[in-house]
Amino acid sequence: RMSDKTTGLMASVAGFTGVGIGAFGAHALKAFLNERNMLKTWETGVQYHLVHSVALLACWAAMRASPETPHLTMAARFWGVGIALFSGSLYGLCLGAPRWTGAITPIGGLCFMAGWGCVAASALKAPSPGYNA
Repeated sequence: RMSDKTTGLMASVAGFTGVGIGAFGAHALKAFLNERNMLKTWETGVQYHLVHSVALLACWAAMRASPETPHLTMAARFWGVGIALFSGSLYGLCLGAPRWTGAITPIGGLCFMAGWGCVAASALKAPSPGYNA
């Protein structure tokens, strides 16, 4: 079982690497990415990377507040894999990976969507505060 500690660590590593990769692309790689017409693709990878880093952080906070959250555990797993596959494949393409690497990107996108579906399932399953049936 994935602990809230693992989710917190995933969120912090994802946020740290997202900021670093974003800065690297904006500065050290900017000319290279512009030459290849890939700056926008790099920025898309960074955007989804950072958005889902924040989502992981929120998931971690919710898991700490309520430890019995199996749907949130699954959301965190999906988002971690989504960052690696979606953003990672875009970074690879920008740096010259084979074009078939682009086939991995939608799998990462599906992982992001599955994570959000898990959040919806968690919300539907959660009891309403103050509601007495």
